[in-house]
Amino acid sequence: MIAVNLKELELNEFVGISDSSQHCKATFPLIGAHGSQDLATVYFELEPGDQLGRHTDSAEELLFIIEGDVEVEVGGEIKGASSRSIALVPTMVPHNIRNTGTSKAKVMGFFGGANNIVATFEQAMSPTNTNVVDTSLMG
Repeated sequence: MIAVNLKELELNEFVGISDSSQHCKATFPLIGAHGSQDLATVYFELEPGDQLGRHTDSAEELLFIIEGDVEVEVGGEIKGASSRSIALVPTMVPHNIRNTGTSKAKVMGFFGGANNIVATFEQAMSPTNTNVVDTSLMG
């Protein structure tokens, strides 16, 4: 059995090189390197005012807002969402999430049909100094 406790995850910090509001702490709890076959997950946290950054993903994603108040943008459409809400992001559709609340937002993304994901952001982030995240390169 593969099991992950979200409270015990080690998160990596990412900051937009040209926009400091693009700021999150994130990790991929389940990807192919961890043994998943047909799905991948991402977990991230956003402080008030911070955003994940507009990007596309190589697979369909279901966003689950665990905690907080956020604004979800999918393909130019923007809607507010709060704890226990979900939003569907089709494959390769530009999307973003911004924390509009006063406390930390916690979000889990579930990618269907793929155990590795390529996310391409509009802006590069440090410390990687790239705008591409490819989970097949993670171990």
